[in-house]
Amino acid sequence: MVFDLPTALPLSIFDNIAYGPRLKGIRERNRLEKIVAESLQAAVLWDEVKDRLQSSALRLSGGQQQRLCIARMLALEPEIIMLDEPCSGLDPISTASIERSLMTLKEKYTILLVPHNIQQASRVADRVGFFLGGEMIEEGSSDQIFTRPANKKTEDYISGGLDKEVSGFKFQVQG
Repeated sequence: MVFDLPTALPLSIFDNIAYGPRLKGIRERNRLEKIVAESLQAAVLWDEVKDRLQSSALRLSGGQQQRLCIARMLALEPEIIMLDEPCSGLDPISTASIERSLMTLKEKYTILLVPHNIQQASRVADRVGFFLGGEMIEEGSSDQIFTRPANKKTEDYISGGLDKEVSGFKFQVQG
C-alpha cells in the first residue's frame, strides 16, 4: 500500500528499494541490483535517479519520493497494489509521472486506487466503484460510470451536485 504522503526511509535510494527484499532474505548484490533497477523502471523513476542510487532518498522531490514508495512496494512483487490518494500533494508534472507509471503497471498488477480527484480516475481507471456514506452506490466500467451513470447519486457527484465530503470513489485499475 502507498499512502498520500510519501514515506521515504532515511536511507539511500538503493537501500529504500532493497529494504523489503532484504527482509525477505535476499542478500546477493547482483539480485538486489536487478530488483532495484526493475522496480525503479516500473515506477518511472529510473532515468532520474540511476546515477545517484547511493544518495539520500530524502533529497528527492515529493513526486520522486512518491514514485520511490511505489518502487519500494513493487520490489516485494505484490499481487495487488493499493494507492490512497497518491497524487494529492503533487504538482501536475509529478502527477502525470505517477499516472504514466499506473498505466504501465496495470498491465501486470491489479491496482486499487482512491484518487485525489475524479478526473485522475477517469484517465487511468478501468473499473469504478462509487461509495456514499460507506455504501457502494454503483460499480461499472470507467466509461459507463463517467458518461452514463445508472444511479442519480453517482451522476450528481460527477456533475458536482452532491456533497463531495461525504462521498467517494474507489477505483480498480486493471488491464
